[in-house]
Amino acid sequence: MTHLHYVPLSAGIAVLFFAILVALAILIQIGLLRRVSSALGLDPFAALFILFASLLGSYINLPLVRLPDERVVSREVVEIMGVPFLAPVAVDWPGTVLAINVGGAVIPIMLSLYLLTRYRLWGPGLIAIAVVAFFVHRMATPVPGLGISVPTFAPPLLAAIAALILSRRYAGPLAYIGGCVGVLVGADLSNLGVLRSLGAPVASIGGAGTFDGVFLTGVIAVLLASLVTG
Repeated sequence: MTHLHYVPLSAGIAVLFFAILVALAILIQIGLLRRVSSALGLDPFAALFILFASLLGSYINLPLVRLPDERVVSREVVEIMGVPFLAPVAVDWPGTVLAINVGGAVIPIMLSLYLLTRYRLWGPGLIAIAVVAFFVHRMATPVPGLGISVPTFAPPLLAAIAALILSRRYAGPLAYIGGCVGVLVGADLSNLGVLRSLGAPVASIGGAGTFDGVFLTGVIAVLLASLVTG
């Protein structure tokens, strides 16, 4: 299977995320990341490894299927009496490769399945996922040429609130599960029908505009929940 490599974030945002990871490594020493990892039942360094793997994995897409060719509407600059306008133009699009992002989907899904199984949270976990997915779907924005974009800080807050309502004892794992998987379902999976019309060469589940939502949700939602329950 061919791997597709691309940068899902702008250079500035990528630097920001690397800075966050460095800060998280430092925070191990003062106990904040230890608090988050403890809420998930993970060793602090294992949690840090997962965060690094998620960021590095964001550069790898695993192709699933190529969507059929389609005529899509793009915008071209045309001049009318010397005045430039953006005009819609129908073009033949050779199809979009539907892929899944390693850092933004594969790793969060695997960790979520581990947490669901370890703590037997299938019922509450599905409810948390459904709640977050519902609101994220309403907030998700299709971006032509890119994919689906989601707000950065709303999903973690939603996930933390849902987790605390469902179970204060397991609020940390539920916040991670509901947040990460909820974003994937609400932003990407529920919008698969519109991906063909966005004109993006690669439509990646958990990639591009969704990655930052999943990445930050996994950290911030658990942190918020653990701070409240601690």
